[in-house]
Amino acid sequence: MSLAVAVAVAMFVGVIAYALFGGADFGSGFYDLTAGGSRQGAELRTLIDHSIGPVWEANHVWLIYVLVTWWTAFPESFASAMSTLILPMLLALLGIVLRGASFAFRKYAATMNQARVFGAVFAISSVITPFFFGTVAGGIASGRVPATGRGDLWSSWLNPTSVFGGAIAAATCAFLAGVFLCADACRSRQGTLAEQLRRRTLVVGAVTGVVVFAALPSLQSDAPTLTEGLQTRAAPLIAASGLTGAATMVLLATRRFGRARFTAVTAVAAVVTGWGIAQYPWLLVDRATIVEAAGAPATLRALLVAVGLAAVIVLPALGYLYRLTQTETWSGHPTAPAVGRAGLGQRPESALRVKTTTPEPKKPTNPHPSA
Repeated sequence: MSLAVAVAVAMFVGVIAYALFGGADFGSGFYDLTAGGSRQGAELRTLIDHSIGPVWEANHVWLIYVLVTWWTAFPESFASAMSTLILPMLLALLGIVLRGASFAFRKYAATMNQARVFGAVFAISSVITPFFFGTVAGGIASGRVPATGRGDLWSSWLNPTSVFGGAIAAATCAFLAGVFLCADACRSRQGTLAEQLRRRTLVVGAVTGVVVFAALPSLQSDAPTLTEGLQTRAAPLIAASGLTGAATMVLLATRRFGRARFTAVTAVAAVVTGWGIAQYPWLLVDRATIVEAAGAPATLRALLVAVGLAAVIVLPALGYLYRLTQTETWSGHPTAPAVGRAGLGQRPESALRVKTTTPEPKKPTNPHPSA
């Protein structure tokens, strides 16, 4: 493995991580958007706030890592991609900013109408951001980004591959988020909410599958290099993604939410990895390979050292953060029914019992008792 390919692999690990962690984060916005009115959707929106609250900013570490590595290791291709795809990138970054601000401001809104506005901005931004990131990936995969200079500002991302890429990205994020929210609702003993989420996630999963199959004819004609790679060297991973995606649907249908999380993550990781392998050795498909686009060897070596240090310093902290959000202690937030022997969705009698007795006052003692 050459130095340039090693750096590209390290960068693509960040793409996979952002697709998984950021995807589950963004996808929650779909369920927030479709939760219903203020009263009807209050329980679901509370669950979403509680689930993504500790990680919604931390997940952007992966995006920053990918962009900085790309810019440093493959500068000319980065400049060309950002110049060509500047419009969808700006829209995606605008979505990130509006989403984060609205997510924070909704909690401190002075009126219900303000809270509704902030909630709508948060939810819509959560849906459109992965869509625009998907159009960027589609523009690169279909060979519309030149090796140097700037391509067409509009056709580079308004094309069949980009539109289907955006739709698949948004749908996949919603499916992944639905699986995680089902598990969170079940763990916090919100059985009714878990059942509602289960049905909606099954529908989202079915729609995602339909969109993927609908995209295949367009990919064959619009992105032949990518299609050839998907049908050959990446075929095992695509098959694995399909099988684990189907297994996730079965596990959801049988209410095995904990196991469904692992199969859902495997399905998304497999399809994203398959995309990378299908595109190899191109960095910009049909325009520049990884080796051709690489920067100075000294820069690449320094980047690998930085990646190694990050793996030692940053990854344990992120792993501990993600682990904390999946524990029973974290899930037992005060808005959920108390957890006890009473069972799923029931508040145990001991949680409702309030101790009202007070200790009997002590009788005063006479230090000089009479004879």
